[in-house]
Amino acid sequence: MRIGPRNLRISFCAERFTRFAGVYLLHCFLRRLDLKRRLQRELRLARRNTRYSVAEELLALLYPMMLGIQRIEATHLLQHNGVFQYLTALPTYPDPTTLRRFLIRQAPRLTGRLRRLHDQLLGRMMRKPTRPARWIFDLDSTVLVLYGHQQGAAVGYNPAKPGRRSYHPLLCFEGMRKDFWQGELRPGDRHSGFGTEALLAAVFAKMPPQARPVLFRADKGFFSHVIVETLEAKRVDFIIVARLTRPIQRRLSGVKYRRIGAGIEAGEFRYQPYGWPRPYRFVVIRRALAEEPSEQLTVLTVGRHTYQVLVTNLRCAPATVWHRYNGRAAVELIIKELKADYPLAKIPTGHFAANEAYFHLLLLAYNLVNWFKRLCLPPAYQSLTLKTLVATLLMMPGELVYSGNRPVLKLPANAPHQHAWSYALRKIEHLKV
Repeated sequence: MRIGPRNLRISFCAERFTRFAGVYLLHCFLRRLDLKRRLQRELRLARRNTRYSVAEELLALLYPMMLGIQRIEATHLLQHNGVFQYLTALPTYPDPTTLRRFLIRQAPRLTGRLRRLHDQLLGRMMRKPTRPARWIFDLDSTVLVLYGHQQGAAVGYNPAKPGRRSYHPLLCFEGMRKDFWQGELRPGDRHSGFGTEALLAAVFAKMPPQARPVLFRADKGFFSHVIVETLEAKRVDFIIVARLTRPIQRRLSGVKYRRIGAGIEAGEFRYQPYGWPRPYRFVVIRRALAEEPSEQLTVLTVGRHTYQVLVTNLRCAPATVWHRYNGRAAVELIIKELKADYPLAKIPTGHFAANEAYFHLLLLAYNLVNWFKRLCLPPAYQSLTLKTLVATLLMMPGELVYSGNRPVLKLPANAPHQHAWSYALRKIEHLKV
């Protein structure tokens, strides 16, 4: 039987090791985007503390987000990691207090410029690697439970913790490539559809000219004639979950259903809700009660069936409408990832303006990782969540040495995913932005 070491001496003297060697791939990608120069050029802010530039402080906030570090306090791990600072071209790493103070002081002037820069990058990346043949946008909102005293916190819809104050951000993602397009941080007492008209206007403003066809998908929080009229004015398609009001419930029994699957039937009817300009098409999905619905739709149980109702202007078969809407389930997974892997659920300060700046910086970090996966990684890696991506590629031990007066980053000889590293470096080298 092998005996473990008995006289092993421990010494904390290694200076060129890091467990974030994979961050070099992100750095190469961001350098290809010329992100640091863009940040410095677009976000020129007058400041008293000039030890760090605006670009350096923003990158010091972005890198932890892309590495799955949840809280600003936890970035002290990077403050003492010289190899990480070398690989990311940061002279030193700011103290967590410095980062939080930067957000609080600069947020009023920072947020608008940061959003414009994000839109510029999105305009370039939306066509890569090829221009999509169809545009699909998914609208959703989520609840961010708050603890302590934050500006803008309010009591609203909060199924997880009723009565607790929260934020209620509004989000829009492109359904095919999962890119973030537009979003707003709102107090917790705002209704899901509040501010949707302005959000839709911003989304349409970002779209390339002659971008057709376009489909918008949304849950019952956006069931409003104002939203429907806004979409129809732009001549785009939509599928929105209907609220099961009593007039709609009374029409379910008179619908003619056709079987579309095991225990699933579909039908349709036309109805003009109160205050709506004209009748619209409503698609009904009826399931046998034993069947568990897999989509997050409004469900009504009547007798031995459950009912789900969608309002749409599509002319295809009811089953096709239902299947097209089901793709919206991906946005629920994105929001879940933003809360679990990214720090969306971790509110950094008590100031609303600073939290709003952090919110938009986080969504930029999400898009940067999404673009990195889509443009630089093998197809098998493009669907990975941030947590899995960090575990497989980014959180890799490495040693920085000098050989022949040249820096060499040594990785484990038996490290898995070596082919992904080679593939990514080759793709980044030939990437045209």
